[in-house]
Amino acid sequence: MQWRPNRLHCFNKNFMKQTLVLLFTLFFIGAKAQDVKELQETARNFMKSGDFANAILVLQKAAAQDPKDVDIQKDMVLAYYYSRDYANAKVVVEKLIERDNADVQSFQLAGNVYRALEQNKECEKAYKNGLKKFPNSGALYNELGELQWGKGNSEAIEQWEKGIEVDPNYSGNYYNAARYYFVTTDRVWALIYGEMFVNMESYSTRTAEIKSLLLEAYKKFFTNDAALAKKESKTKDNEFAKAFIETINKNASAIIGGITPETLVMLRSRFILDWFETNTTRFPNRLFDHQRQLLQEGMFDAYNQWLFGAADNLSQYEAWTKTHQEEYNQFTKLQRNKLFKVPQGQYYQKL
Repeated sequence: MQWRPNRLHCFNKNFMKQTLVLLFTLFFIGAKAQDVKELQETARNFMKSGDFANAILVLQKAAAQDPKDVDIQKDMVLAYYYSRDYANAKVVVEKLIERDNADVQSFQLAGNVYRALEQNKECEKAYKNGLKKFPNSGALYNELGELQWGKGNSEAIEQWEKGIEVDPNYSGNYYNAARYYFVTTDRVWALIYGEMFVNMESYSTRTAEIKSLLLEAYKKFFTNDAALAKKESKTKDNEFAKAFIETINKNASAIIGGITPETLVMLRSRFILDWFETNTTRFPNRLFDHQRQLLQEGMFDAYNQWLFGAADNLSQYEAWTKTHQEEYNQFTKLQRNKLFKVPQGQYYQKL
């Protein structure tokens, strides 16, 4: 009797063929992805060594293999940008930000390229288009604010404030807003935003600058200036700012002998105790929660020395850290390892 293949045998044979094709395809795709990844890593190593020409050459090969990869395109923009070939950087980045999968960094890169070319209108348009796509991007609000401030546009503060409101854990907006308020008439928000910034960026290159600003901002806060007081009506209309001013003025006797890290410890300790008795339910605030925690754990002195000591008197600060070494080490360990994260909804500044 002649043997004939049954349906099950044919099914198994076809299934094996399909499986082999699928495995080969997956292997090919995986090998291709690995190859592209290796090319990208090679290009990044060239960029690190300053060899941007070779980086661009390798990235072009990677882009030809995977034209949809946004990261490769971003690296190519960077390579052109670092080599000061802004014309080609512009060509690449303009195509990049038109893609559906363009991310926040793509629009930031576009802004960098346009600013290098001094094309401010195109730059502002790129940031605003980015914000239409990513309306909660603190980074893009920060960049747009810096662009406007560079043109002398006081509306920059509106961008930084919006960035703080929608993305409260992006530190750049606090940095710029604190500096803005320090040179204007508003004393409250220079203090609030400045201290929030240094808790977010405790050891960045900008930290020392804001610490010095904070010390001077406390001195400005308690300086009687009739002309300045008249200009602060907008601040006094803000309920949070009003509560802050009333509470801190209530304890102003602590700094009657001058403002130093030691007198600020007394002032700020009393402020926190009073604030949590009267205002914390109405105005929950991550910064004040952090201060109270440090006060309860016996680290508030060390925190205030870290905040104001070097800006006030570096040699005295260094002497304090040596005589209070255990206390200071305990605090700095906490400061380096903690995550200062601000919850949504704790925004009280209304322009």
